[in-house]
Amino acid sequence: MAVPDRAAPRADAESETCMTTERRPVREALLDAAAEILTREGYRGLRMRDVAEAAGVSRQTVYNEFGDKWGLAQAVVMRHHDRYLDGIDRVLSEHADLYSAVAAAVVYTIETSADDPINKTVLTGADGGELLPLLTTRAEPLLFTARTRIIDHATAQWPELDPVALAEVADIAIRLTMSHMMLPHEPPEQVGHLIARLVTRYLARPEERAAPGIS
Repeated sequence: MAVPDRAAPRADAESETCMTTERRPVREALLDAAAEILTREGYRGLRMRDVAEAAGVSRQTVYNEFGDKWGLAQAVVMRHHDRYLDGIDRVLSEHADLYSAVAAAVVYTIETSADDPINKTVLTGADGGELLPLLTTRAEPLLFTARTRIIDHATAQWPELDPVALAEVADIAIRLTMSHMMLPHEPPEQVGHLIARLVTRYLARPEERAAPGIS
């Protein structure tokens, strides 16, 4: 009597993963699928088996990659955040002076997030605010990434800035921008100029504080 091939299910799973990898990286395929489901169904409607099916892999592959549903949702938001930071890098590079660069970056962030489906899901989803901690009480991974990216960019573009002061004011500026992003009140341009004034005043040497755009 033939002995069943116990290795077959594992081979099938590995084959699925390999096929997905040939098309695009498995992690990216899973995040794409999860992002689509998340914006359509909300956090409560996000199911690991649905993500696996949409990406063409086994459900175990999703668990292996992200651990659980919260880890998957967090990874979706983190990747989305990284793409925002790519845009901020581009906006900062378009301005030679710090004041204009900061103001433009703040406006870009607030305006881009206003109609963004992932942000809307996190901020206003009909899930009892289950994802909101990703931008509030459990936002440290996002804040750390944003601080690191922005400080690295600013240090390269404006090497004369004091690194300690830059790190301090970058954290403040990011938190203020996120606050206005979550609870918009004033027009984005007004907020951009407010935060730009704060940043440039904090970073300016005393003799520079009377310069145009800073006072």
